[in-house]
Amino acid sequence: MLTRLILCCLLLGAGAEAAARQPGPAGCAAISVAFYDHGALYYRSGGAWSGIDKDLVTELGRRSGCRFRYLTDSRVRIWAMIQTGTLDMSVSAIPTTERKKFARFVPYMATRNYVLLPKSLAVKVRSLDEFLAEPSYKIAVVKSFKHGPTYDAWLDKLRAQGRVYDTADYTALVHLLKIGRVQAVLSLPTSWMPLFKNGELNDDFRPMDWAPRDVVVGALVLSRQTVPAATVQLFERTMREMRADGTLKAIFERHVSADIAAGMLAYPGEPEGEQRN
Repeated sequence: MLTRLILCCLLLGAGAEAAARQPGPAGCAAISVAFYDHGALYYRSGGAWSGIDKDLVTELGRRSGCRFRYLTDSRVRIWAMIQTGTLDMSVSAIPTTERKKFARFVPYMATRNYVLLPKSLAVKVRSLDEFLAEPSYKIAVVKSFKHGPTYDAWLDKLRAQGRVYDTADYTALVHLLKIGRVQAVLSLPTSWMPLFKNGELNDDFRPMDWAPRDVVVGALVLSRQTVPAATVQLFERTMREMRADGTLKAIFERHVSADIAAGMLAYPGEPEGEQRN
């Protein structure tokens, strides 16, 4: 009798474990998704996490039927986990040729970076070339971030001269600017607008639009090792529905101004799963 009881318990335990691994109602298993603290995209509000990316993933889960397991980490660690297959998914990712080797992308927003400068410097320096020409000027960026073709090429030149500080997160980035360790930082409107709004940055700083033709595409990033192509296609369809019915616009406008939200909807190209090459 005892042997039979132990066997039954083992079978029940195995069944529960198998059930936990079963796909959700839309054909996808529980997906680990990592967020990172980054302005209006993901931020603490009243002791809880909020932001565009949080709302977007919540709505994606509601519509697709997929279950998500949330975590918060640094951007550097997130990319490392995606690449090794220990994390399924993240947000606000910029597709690159190298990253597409280990991940698939589902775009949902467009934006571009601005250069934040002290006001006293903004009246003297009017372009990337003028900043580059002064050897004493330094800039800070978040490690592992991509900033668009114009800024990334400019940063390569600054790096060659030892003039770039790589920070672990956006909070450290802003701190270096405020204490004068660097003369500039690169930042998206979804990051710098809240800082001016809440008073963390004041009128002593200016955002400069030095690469107006650059477009930075923000996307869901999904591990090729752990997330099936069918799930990526499901997310693409769901994202198109959210865009078409105005849900995506409403999520953006919940956290940024209407004009910034309108620009975020204007991303170019097609989702990866829709390309035929």
